[in-house]
Amino acid sequence: MAEQHVEKHYSTFQIAMNLTAACFISGIIIAMVYFVTHPIAVKNSKALEVQSMQKLISDADKFEKIQGKEGWYTAKSGEKTVGYIIPVESKGYGGAIKMLVAVTADAKVIDYNIQSANETPGLGDNASKEPFRKEFKGKKSEDLEVVKDPSNTKNIQAMTGATISSRAVTKGVKEAVDDVKSLKGGN
Repeated sequence: MAEQHVEKHYSTFQIAMNLTAACFISGIIIAMVYFVTHPIAVKNSKALEVQSMQKLISDADKFEKIQGKEGWYTAKSGEKTVGYIIPVESKGYGGAIKMLVAVTADAKVIDYNIQSANETPGLGDNASKEPFRKEFKGKKSEDLEVVKDPSNTKNIQAMTGATISSRAVTKGVKEAVDDVKSLKGGN
């Protein structure tokens, strides 16, 4: 006997129902994965944030959010305030430079950490590296000015070939120091 070949024909309605069922099942799977992984991602994000702040102010044992200030933290060692973490954004050569700046209670720079930037590799991206970073340590607001005079050690020496990036980072750090002065009631 010869085998007969029967061809199935699906209606548009049947195809639409199959696609709807597949999408519904996929959506449920994605929702379950999100439900399981989202709390872990949030926990890891908070741990990375604390770790980043801990690198900036190593003698702090806790960081407390400052009410009414988005992303601002008081760094404490026991009950003593050892500094503040202030988020700032400044416009560099390649766009926005987002930083966390650590400032002492008496409004001097401790350190900073560039969170995101798109500066020129080998030039502007050196703002996150030594020796440029160490120029800021201990500086007050009035000393945060970019200069191109190597004999001037009071201010911030511009990075060779990256004056715009130097000014942008310095402007952001100065803004954070001034913010702490305002927070503390200084002028």
